[in-house]
Amino acid sequence: MKEIKAIIQPFKRPNVIEALRQIEGLPGITVDEHVHGFGKSGGESEHGKIAADLIDYVQMVKLELVVPDRLVESVIRAIQENAHTGNPGDGKIFVYDVQEIVKIRTNERGERAI
Repeated sequence: MKEIKAIIQPFKRPNVIEALRQIEGLPGITVDEHVHGFGKSGGESEHGKIAADLIDYVQMVKLELVVPDRLVESVIRAIQENAHTGNPGDGKIFVYDVQEIVKIRTNERGERAI
């Protein structure tokens, strides 16, 4: 099992979510529309710029998914193809190993708990 986190531009969120919905067996997704930060460019883009504590941040969207290993490449491809503009600030995708999952309601564990 893997956790996939993606930081994408807000205007690409609908396209990315729709592409992810098309993946058969996708267990679900968490979306946080209120994240902001900066990358190597230091948040210099004027689009979606936020000034807080005298530091410029760019508004972004964070997606979080936990998926079986067999879906990892499909998820990465869906995000990459639908979040890409070719401009700085397109975002990043991070993939982590998941050691264990416990479903609180049923106490199921592992892939059954996704």
